[in-house]
Amino acid sequence: MAAAVSVEARRATASAAFVDSYEVRALLVVLSVTAGCTDVISFLGLGGLFTAHITGNLVILAAHFFSGESQIAPMLSVPVFIVILILTRGLASSLESRGWASLHPLLLLQLVLLGGFLVLCIAAGPRIDPNGTIEIVAGMVGVSAMAVQNALVQISLKGAPSTAAMTGNVTLFAMSVAEILVGHDPAEIAEARKRAVRTLPAILGFALGCGLGAAYETAIGLRSLALPVELALLAFAIGFAAEPYRRRNTFHRVAESK
Repeated sequence: MAAAVSVEARRATASAAFVDSYEVRALLVVLSVTAGCTDVISFLGLGGLFTAHITGNLVILAAHFFSGESQIAPMLSVPVFIVILILTRGLASSLESRGWASLHPLLLLQLVLLGGFLVLCIAAGPRIDPNGTIEIVAGMVGVSAMAVQNALVQISLKGAPSTAAMTGNVTLFAMSVAEILVGHDPAEIAEARKRAVRTLPAILGFALGCGLGAAYETAIGLRSLALPVELALLAFAIGFAAEPYRRRNTFHRVAESK
């Protein structure tokens, strides 16, 4: 029993070390900026569709329903998001069962989906109809890209803060700051400081992405989706630096379990 606890403790320590590495921190910031700009561009350009902050579509859907309006994309976004999460988990499990790391394939999948989102939005032309077929398909591809990002953080970057849903991050950061200011246990204060340092970059990155996305969408419309595509390409490149560190930690965890 004690040996099992010890192994779990070492695994947790290794996971924390991986998440706190410079490579992974950089990757998380880039992913946060990507989610922020994708969300605000789709919101402004596709009639109020959230691609990253997916629960916001439930609010929009309820508001439109009771006001007599109807929008198909917000209604489809939640089930599409859930299905893509499940499929992404299945893909990651299949890769890992074959001994392949899931980080790079999922980053590549996100890049491809964001590229498809951009292409479809450009194909829709300058006059966007939120209920048009191309626009709806484009929106669901964007939702799928953000679902993959949410999943890859949970699967491939265990212990990392969310890069697309900021409510939990803001809550965790605020509670950690409160613990630092009024806490009495030095160990808990130290952990709170680590949580705050780990969470703040994701919050700032998302906010930066929202600002950049709003500015670009106002200037050039949905062609501004080229920005998250470029950021996804950068994230994919950073993944090459993060992956060796992840493999080293995985090797140590496997060795400890034997």
